[in-house]
Amino acid sequence: MQHPQTILKNIFGYESFRAPQQEIIETLLEGGDALVLMPTGGGKSLCYQIPSLAREGCGVVVSPLIALMQDQVSAMQQLGVNAAFLNSTLDPSAVRDIEAMLLNDELDLLYIAPERLIQARTLALLAQTKIALFAIDETHCVSQWGHDFRADYLKLSVLHEQFADVPRVALTATADEQTRNEICQRLDLVNAAKFIAGFDRPNIRYRISLKNNPRAQLRAFLSEHRGEAGIIYCLSRKKTEETAAWLQDQGFNALPYHAGLDASLRADSQARFLREDAVIIVATIAFGMGIDKPDVRFVAHLDMPKTVEAYYQETGRAGRDGEPADAWLVYGLQDVIKLRQMMASSEGSEAHKRAEAHRLNAMLGLCELTTCRRQALLHYFGETLAEPCGNCDTCIEPVETWDATEAARMALSVVYRTGQRFGVNHLIDVLRGETTDKVQQFRHTRLPTFGIGQALETDQWRSVYRQLVARGYLSVALDRFGALCLEQKCRPMLRGEETIEMRRDRKQRNTRQKTKVHLPADLDVGLWEALRECRRELAEEQGVPPYVVFHDRTLQEMCALLPRDMTQFSGISGVGERKLEKYGPIFLQTIEAHLA
Repeated sequence: MQHPQTILKNIFGYESFRAPQQEIIETLLEGGDALVLMPTGGGKSLCYQIPSLAREGCGVVVSPLIALMQDQVSAMQQLGVNAAFLNSTLDPSAVRDIEAMLLNDELDLLYIAPERLIQARTLALLAQTKIALFAIDETHCVSQWGHDFRADYLKLSVLHEQFADVPRVALTATADEQTRNEICQRLDLVNAAKFIAGFDRPNIRYRISLKNNPRAQLRAFLSEHRGEAGIIYCLSRKKTEETAAWLQDQGFNALPYHAGLDASLRADSQARFLREDAVIIVATIAFGMGIDKPDVRFVAHLDMPKTVEAYYQETGRAGRDGEPADAWLVYGLQDVIKLRQMMASSEGSEAHKRAEAHRLNAMLGLCELTTCRRQALLHYFGETLAEPCGNCDTCIEPVETWDATEAARMALSVVYRTGQRFGVNHLIDVLRGETTDKVQQFRHTRLPTFGIGQALETDQWRSVYRQLVARGYLSVALDRFGALCLEQKCRPMLRGEETIEMRRDRKQRNTRQKTKVHLPADLDVGLWEALRECRRELAEEQGVPPYVVFHDRTLQEMCALLPRDMTQFSGISGVGERKLEKYGPIFLQTIEAHLA
């Protein structure tokens, strides 16, 4: 068995492991099972790739997205690893060739979709093969409480039943305690070693604002990211297409992506996003899981995600290279109403719907925070950050609060006096003494609460109601067209036994905050661009994304160290034996030509 450290250096070109990669790898090498939670970009793949190469047999990787298997396999082949995938895109002849390679012990890694893996024919094939390990990637898909549930994942317990002696590793970037427990139960991993590497992504700046003029807000945000790659998430398919078309009119290279589009169009959009610079994907949650592009500089949400897990998973696709990146979100009370309507009409037990409502409330609570967002986000996943992060909007520009006790009582009283039958707009009309047709129709001018709230503007009252819903004093009755209803929690407030501080909503300003990749001050920009062009040409020739050739960090190290021969070039981080042989001469030639 080859030593993991040797594989790390010779194949992948890195000198040392990150914590806790080495412990995970040793657990698998010894035949044990593992559950791994590691933030996006934290190096999860090495945790199963290295033991697959070190152990006898082929490592089988369960991957949920067919479209990404090709890129994952291409990246491995670039390193000289014998990797392949089995999925529905292959013709029967190609499938037979790969199956023959597997049976002849000619593969190091085989990527396979869960629906194919659980077929009797596939299981019979694997039973004839020496398997090094099973890696179940994006394993949060097993959770029916999660945000990316895939029914086929529920059947993966068959691996424990039929291959009891083969070590298994389940990996994900996102799982709260309930989801972790469900993963262990459903996949028979109760006795597996648990590795939680931490959820913090300190290079990501979290920025959450109220919806005011969403397109104008988005345009102002994107002005900070001209020429950069990013993802914009929307709740509906229609909105993704409309937003992408609008961005194209604004001069951005934007492409829509959702499950309703033609499969070939989706595949083309994904390939362009991975392989070209400055492409923006406007998508529903159908896009992004497993995306390995390191230089995504921003993830924006034009609608509020329905859970903190979904928010963390989606924002985690930014800044995988460790460079500064933005997670930007605009939200409003209508987002909450829309999400609750979607939940009410979805299938599932009442317990499931209650759990979903709890998760939505946690997401709304994150939006309404007046303290450090990163501390709250990490706390949700059971992690503690001792000090405010200094890299979220509430840290950079602390939120102003005000004593909203009297306003809250007025707002709650109007809900009660009008019979808990009306939505926000009508309630505000009553508070501000507006004699609209509807107010007169229901004789609400006669209420003692009519006109008592004229001291606050309409937007201020909207803020009060939004925060009362967020904190659980009010709920939205979906069966009554969004009417607001009193919750038990509001009683002490109405009786004058409780006070409340609320955030004062700021007027939106365009605060430009540069988040581009930080290049060292002494870096030779001319050489940097020459190396990037060399990388682009090589990537285009092979039909792979540029980062599969070399990451930006590796190019920066070339600029700093200026290697002049193959020995010096082999010392660059990210240059393994295969890439040294394949790319060393041409990059050395590029450096030599620039310095001449």
